[in-house]
Amino acid sequence: MSIKGNIRKIIFISIWIIIGSATLVLLIAAIRSRNDKTCKGIAIEVNGEKKGKWLLDRNDIINQLTSDGAEKIKGRALQTFDLRRLEEKLEKHIWIKDAELFFDNNETLQVKLVERKPLARFFTTGGNSFYIDDEGKRLPLSDKLTLKLPLFTGFPYEKNNFKSGDSILVNGVMAISRYIAADSFWNAQIAQVEITPARNFEMVPTVGNHIIEFGSGANPEKKFQKLMTFYKQVISKTGINKYARINVQYDQQVIGIKKAMMISKADSIRAVKNIKEMIESAQEMQQAIADSSNNNNPTYPIISAANPGDTKDLTIQKNQPVKPTPKARLPARN
Repeated sequence: MSIKGNIRKIIFISIWIIIGSATLVLLIAAIRSRNDKTCKGIAIEVNGEKKGKWLLDRNDIINQLTSDGAEKIKGRALQTFDLRRLEEKLEKHIWIKDAELFFDNNETLQVKLVERKPLARFFTTGGNSFYIDDEGKRLPLSDKLTLKLPLFTGFPYEKNNFKSGDSILVNGVMAISRYIAADSFWNAQIAQVEITPARNFEMVPTVGNHIIEFGSGANPEKKFQKLMTFYKQVISKTGINKYARINVQYDQQVIGIKKAMMISKADSIRAVKNIKEMIESAQEMQQAIADSSNNNNPTYPIISAANPGDTKDLTIQKNQPVKPTPKARLPARN
């Protein structure tokens, strides 16, 4: 390589060293300048909203950031904030799922939080109450808001932490709660879900005096679809209070146990009308429930019993009369 080539190479390398050094000096100066600046204030955002119905309390959030309170956040040097440690501290709060902290160009501390989302409310056999979120985490009740959530009674444990053996029961609660919350009709119709000693679920409706025997929390979508078919094809004709219990826990069957005494015709007609209005409203809002006249709608054998000695197997089919068939053996549970 010629001498001129070596000189050009040296000059080229020297220029880049000078540029790199200058950039580093400027960066260090900028960092020092920023660290010498003070915090101009704090902006809190929860679930993407600066204001709203938070389950978290603003003062509680600030107290999590510093024991000195809001006055000491404003005016503090930026270099005194350990943002990563503060994020970890916030995420230890029972209601905070995720936390992100940073300073914007105006030296304002931006606090962006994601609250845990309550999915259902429990009442234990001992009378205590709490929420669980969409990850199955136990949450305390809020002093600020009363949430309208699916209500489960008879939960058999009082301790704060669920045992490993509780996972099946809790997963069943979560599956049922998600389905109810996503469907406007069932969200209005299901008033309470009782957990039985056998860890099955029995539902108390808002309209009607019957009990819905749901079985386990497995396949909630299929069971609710069978129950909707029963409401449309049977109850809409017989009356809402003809049945004391409606059992949807068996595969491909709905079992209706009749009441020994019937209510007045006027009350029955009024209750049927309420059910029909709720169904129509849900259909208009979600367009998720198929009309009973659709040819693809499933049909289910429906066992209707007035007393233990009067059990008949009835199959409801489109455009056909209901015909009794011999007593059928109950299939295995789901």
